[in-house]
Amino acid sequence: MKLGARMLKTGIAITLALYITQLLNLPSPIFSAIAAIFAIQPTIYRSYLSVVEHVQGNIIGALLAITFHLLFGSHILIVGLTAIIAIVIMVKLKLESSIRLALVTIIVIMEAPAEQFLYFASLRTFGIFIGILSAFAVNLIFLPPKYETKLFQSISDVTEDIIKWIRLTTRFASEDQLLQKDIGSIKKRITQVNQLYSMYEEERRYFKKSDLAKLRKLVIYRQMIQVTQKSFDILKLQRKYENILHKLPEHLQTETRERLDSLLSYHEQLLLKYLGKVRQEAELDDTLYGETDRDRLRDLFLNEIRKSDPEDVFQPYHLMRILSAIIEYEEQLEQLDKLIGAFQTYHENESQVDIG
Repeated sequence: MKLGARMLKTGIAITLALYITQLLNLPSPIFSAIAAIFAIQPTIYRSYLSVVEHVQGNIIGALLAITFHLLFGSHILIVGLTAIIAIVIMVKLKLESSIRLALVTIIVIMEAPAEQFLYFASLRTFGIFIGILSAFAVNLIFLPPKYETKLFQSISDVTEDIIKWIRLTTRFASEDQLLQKDIGSIKKRITQVNQLYSMYEEERRYFKKSDLAKLRKLVIYRQMIQVTQKSFDILKLQRKYENILHKLPEHLQTETRERLDSLLSYHEQLLLKYLGKVRQEAELDDTLYGETDRDRLRDLFLNEIRKSDPEDVFQPYHLMRILSAIIEYEEQLEQLDKLIGAFQTYHENESQVDIG
């Protein structure tokens, strides 16, 4: 199993929390370590939000625990009732992510010795604060992962697999069971790409000095994901309507295959262009198949739709879906090309991505 950055940061945060509590001679340092585990986050921005919410949760839990203990004691039923009330309050205040830590605070305080209860309660509450702040400090000190690098690499990898499968399916050379299995895997990977994008966006938002170049990068990556999703839609349609596509006239199959090959090459070269590996003035593959070829493919599909068997009422709709998916894919590619071109024109020094 690979040791990830979050695992490493969690271990360091636990160690730091234990060290500080022992240095201050606080009782039960284990509570600080537990708080550090709850508070560690993958990004600085999320860590900041986590600190704010967990501090509020800790205060709410501590106040409830002290109040109920002083009024009713620490019977197990009272502890349970206090926990329920805390959950209700936290949900009302939209602090759901801090509920677990608030419950830990309630338990450790209400289980404090009856003698000098307030003294021990305050020490344990302070110990939990130390754990929260230790986790935040670790996120600040240790550089977060290069989310831009991970994001681009993930987009590039999943796009490469989609393109390979589309090229196989247009030639009716794909193995259906393997394709079905890989489609499920690709769907999960696209979800992970969107999660990485969210983390990258959060990091941009955390550092308020986000200039126009960084904002445009966000737009470009969002468009890259959109283009990848459109190519994935084509792959799913090709598998779903393989029998229909296989029965199309040979010249229409050839035209469709050539058009898709052109768009796929265009897609690959756009990713290389963003990396600066393709000259901005270079003519990409899509220009080799201009509006004439696009209109010809559209007309061929429309003619085939008109000639469809009247008894098969669904085939025209299926063919129209395939044609629409190809057109949408092309439009999104052209939009990505414009965004990359504009970015490299006005922000030449910001266009490098470290993929090492």
